[in-house]
Formats: sequence, structure tokens, C-alpha cells
Amino acid sequence: MSKITAGALAAATLMNALLIPAPVGMEVRGVGEMYPLNGPSWSLLFEYIGNILYAFVLRLLPTKALGTLVAAAGCALAAFAMWGPLGDVCVGFSMTGDNIVGGMLRLLYAFPMGLLLSRVFRPRHVRGAFWIGAAAIVALSAVPRIGGSEHLWMNGLYDTLCFLVAFPLIVCIGASGRTTDAVTTRICKFLGDISYPLYMVHYPFICLYYAWVKNNDLTFGESFPGAAALVVGSLVLAYAALRLYDEPVRRFLTRHMLRRKA
Repeated sequence: MSKITAGALAAATLMNALLIPAPVGMEVRGVGEMYPLNGPSWSLLFEYIGNILYAFVLRLLPTKALGTLVAAAGCALAAFAMWGPLGDVCVGFSMTGDNIVGGMLRLLYAFPMGLLLSRVFRPRHVRGAFWIGAAAIVALSAVPRIGGSEHLWMNGLYDTLCFLVAFPLIVCIGASGRTTDAVTTRICKFLGDISYPLYMVHYPFICLYYAWVKNNDLTFGESFPGAAALVVGSLVLAYAALRLYDEPVRRFLTRHMLRRKA
């Protein structure tokens, strides 16, 4: 394994901080990520594109046209999953052709689908919606890869059923749930508030944890205290990022950049 120079690491750090995607030749971890020091940042690149599309195109589309776009993008993403080179939709994190195409298809399906659901879905009370949704996510995520390298379409079909049927249904179930008291309301709000900060801060520490385990050839028992500390530390850091950075910046931008209605 080749060593990474301090200059390359500094360049990667700067590009990550400015959310500039790194070409494959500038990637410092060897796994092809466009944001090698904080992999989940890749989703922000597509979210920026999605927000631009929303501002200038998507919000102006009639519901029928939006539904047509969702159907077309869903079919294209299904074709990519079943007959593409990977047999899945785990793409978008690298500056390679397959990842850019797959990532754009994911964006063009998922973002308009959320907008479409917000227009046409009317929540109904579903008893135990939280537990139903949570169990469904765990069950779907626990399924191992299907078909192997010789039958990529089989795993692609499973991914397709998930994003076309299961995941929209889970969103609808979740939107139909109701909290029953002040405590559960606060818990659910906390989980919702901290979910994205946690998504954005945990990854670098997981990489450090993996390196610590591998470099020291640790057993599960020996590494468990570090894993527990990783979970707790990531939650604490995510909460600090939420309260000390995310919420204050949002309030500032709302106060100074959004025009008040007359």
C-alpha cells in the first residue's frame, strides 16, 4: 500500500471542506470516493442539484407531469439496477461514469417521488407506525446480496422492489403515525433532528476505528469498548453540531436571506 503525502491529504481535506468532489486520481483512501475523508458528503452534491431542479423546474410541474417524471426515472433506475454493471443502486459516491449515471438516476427518481408523495398522499392513522416502519427497514436491510456475480439481475430486482414499492410504502406508514404523549414526541423529534448530523459526522471515525482494529489485529471482544465509544461519541458530536452549528446557521440564514411576506 502506497503512502499518502501530507500535501495530498491537505488537498483532500480542503476539497472535502469546500464540498468539491475529488477526481479518482486525487482520491487518498483508494476506494474511489469523491469525498474520501467523509464519504457520505457525496449525497450533498446530488442534493444541491436536486434543490436547483426544485427551484427552477420541479415545483412548477403539474402533478401529472411530475408523476410521469417519477415513472420514467423509476423505470430507468430499475433498468440500471437489473441490467447495469453492478446489480444494485449503491452508486453516486464516485466520479466514475457508472456512479454519475446511477447517482443522477437515484436523484431523478427519489427527489421527485418525495415531492409527488407530498402532493397526493393523505396520511391515515396507522397504529404502531413507528414499530412497523422500523421493523420493515431492519428486515429489508438484513437481506444478504442475492444471486451473486453470475446473476446480477436478481439483486437488481430486489433493489428495484425496495425503491419502487417498499420504501415509498414505509414513508407513507411513517407519515401516518402519531405520537401518544409528550415524551414520545420529544424522542421522535430528537431522532429526526439528529439523524442528518449523525449521518454527516460518523464516517471519519468509523474509518479510524477500522484502522485501529486492523492495525492491532483486535478480536471482537477487544474492540467492543472502542465500538461503544464510537457510537456514543458520534451521537454527542452530532448533537453538538446540530445545536452549535446547524440550527444557529439556519436561523441566521432565515433571518437575513428570506424575505418576510408583507
